[in-house]
Amino acid sequence: QVQLVESGGGLVQPGGSLRLSCAASGSDFRLYVMAWYRQAPGKQRELVAVITKIGITNYADYAKGRFTISRDNAKNTVYLQMNSLKPEDTAVYYCSARLATSFWGQGTQVTVSS
Repeated sequence: QVQLVESGGGLVQPGGSLRLSCAASGSDFRLYVMAWYRQAPGKQRELVAVITKIGITNYADYAKGRFTISRDNAKNTVYLQMNSLKPEDTAVYYCSARLATSFWGQGTQVTVSS
């Protein structure tokens, strides 16, 4: 089992940047496929980006070229660098760890507004 704690959300103006972090504890972080999801009000949770245990990444179309997922196995942390943020990126962002089952963090709010 793994525990996940997200941080780094906040209010940012359109065009700005944020870096989300997700700290994992309780299990061997290196074994997990890590991902970021988001959920906007009234919408379903959707995948933003995923990174495998060997660092292969994949992104939702809207995230390509703007967002970067990375992981630091020595720090048991996965990151989401978000650039050129748009109002439609406003959502609660969740970290997920997947092995045989999936674990979730509590989420961090990202609000993009002028």
